[in-house]
Amino acid sequence: MNRVTGSYVVTESHNEEVHSFIPAALPPARPDLEPESYRDLNNKAELALAKLDGMSGLVASGEWLIYSAIRREALLTSQIEGTQATLTDVFDNEAGLSVANANDVEEVTNYLQAYKYVRQQIQSPTGLPVSVRLLTEAHKILLAGVRGAQKEPGNVRISQNWIGGTRPGNAVYVPPPPKEVINLLSDLELFIHNEETELPKLVRIALVHAQFETIHPFLDGNGRIGRLLIAILLESWGLLPEPLLYMSGYLKTHQTEYYRLLSEIRTTGDWESWIRFFLEGVIISAEEAQQSIIDIASLLAVDRKAVLYNSSSTLQTLRLFDMLPIMPKITVERAQAELQVSFPTANSAVKTLVLTGVLVETTGRLRGKSYVYEAYVKLLR
Repeated sequence: MNRVTGSYVVTESHNEEVHSFIPAALPPARPDLEPESYRDLNNKAELALAKLDGMSGLVASGEWLIYSAIRREALLTSQIEGTQATLTDVFDNEAGLSVANANDVEEVTNYLQAYKYVRQQIQSPTGLPVSVRLLTEAHKILLAGVRGAQKEPGNVRISQNWIGGTRPGNAVYVPPPPKEVINLLSDLELFIHNEETELPKLVRIALVHAQFETIHPFLDGNGRIGRLLIAILLESWGLLPEPLLYMSGYLKTHQTEYYRLLSEIRTTGDWESWIRFFLEGVIISAEEAQQSIIDIASLLAVDRKAVLYNSSSTLQTLRLFDMLPIMPKITVERAQAELQVSFPTANSAVKTLVLTGVLVETTGRLRGKSYVYEAYVKLLR
């Protein structure tokens, strides 16, 4: 492949001249994309997403699946950027328990809040569409009070950034100069809302993500916002009505190849290899999510039956069990608050779930106990 995907300009940054890359507007041209290079994979990926959507009915509440999928995506996209938090840390934090690496957990929590915000916006008739403004608002939430909080949260950069190396002069990649960023983002927004293109939606998402990472419009958080953009477009374009796909797992597993192919777009114009990689990722991620839903549905069905058949179970026991898929780590105090019952009633419900084998006590203490739906958490890991 020998396609020109942009141009280099000489600019000064940190008292040295550097070659900064300005990408051409989408879609790729001269030559146009080769449909035969992605057609079959795209069909398979669309089918995998349709199957995934159809499986959400296997559980009583779609919110159970959304809860687990979003948290896995939040955790994995943050881990790509070096965050060390674990799923258990996230659940502990949500239960109000102390965690060792609180700063890393806060980064994951911020991502969850940013994700929640953008979903509310795109679902609301009066909300923001997929746009530069929506991304900057999400960016503000993402970096609030955490590592990167000094990197102008919510603002498109007005200074030069770079990827790899200790300065722009020895960087692996130098994104566009600040003065070009707004126009490049405007072009990207126009492409997102161009309804006349014949390109398949998944191919367009692959193009949008790569272009966003190439523009690198923020001083920090570009990777996470770029991957959030994938999730936003999957939902807003109707490919998945609910966020059940955690694509970052695939990208984390193949992180070296992920970065290499993004680089190849800039250096050789090879968009096709990136698109195939992305579509393969959608297929694999969708299949993994399908299996996860089957496993979760099977576990919940077996455990719910055990709770129903336990002679000590009450209505509150069953209510608490049905809450566990969206709060797998609990204390009696949290159970009391969620059930809106007395402490003894909540304590009795928790004890019954322990006797049933659903909950496991995690502290070994007489006071300040916490409990985890261990089998469920193991599935999510």
